[in-house]
Amino acid sequence: MAYDTNPFAPSDQERHAIWEMLVRKDVDGFVNEDWSIFGGSFKSDGFCGLDAKGSLDPAVWEVRFPTVEAYRDAWLGDARRAAATDYAENRRDALFRATDMLDIRVEGHTATARKTFDDAIALADGGSQRLNWQSVFFCAKDHGAWKITGFVGFLPFQRSGGREDA
Repeated sequence: MAYDTNPFAPSDQERHAIWEMLVRKDVDGFVNEDWSIFGGSFKSDGFCGLDAKGSLDPAVWEVRFPTVEAYRDAWLGDARRAAATDYAENRRDALFRATDMLDIRVEGHTATARKTFDDAIALADGGSQRLNWQSVFFCAKDHGAWKITGFVGFLPFQRSGGREDA
């Protein structure tokens, strides 16, 4: 199976749509430095993005993205820095390979989705850039389409014994 294959069958409509929004649109927009690919996935009214700063302790977390615009600016800055990095492999393929989002829980018009990153992208100089964190997204169905209403990002992630630890 290709890394960019949606693991949810089209018949699992809600999870399929959420995966497309949070994985495919995010990766494709990021690699192309094009917010318009991903930006329509957000619900602006009431959005809040938290940066966990690599900690499970909520006392450390900060509201780093109080608006979608604040998140967009940070996301585009990261996308530009990644595009300027000299990788030894295809960045899109590597991002899909590093991303796992099988934990999507839907309750009516509300959903949570846990997205993990656990891999490295080879650099042209022989080193690598490690991707290792997880984020929990909050989503709501709005006029028939799933939208991101907020998230807690940059939580620690450790794979252990074949299972992901939350």
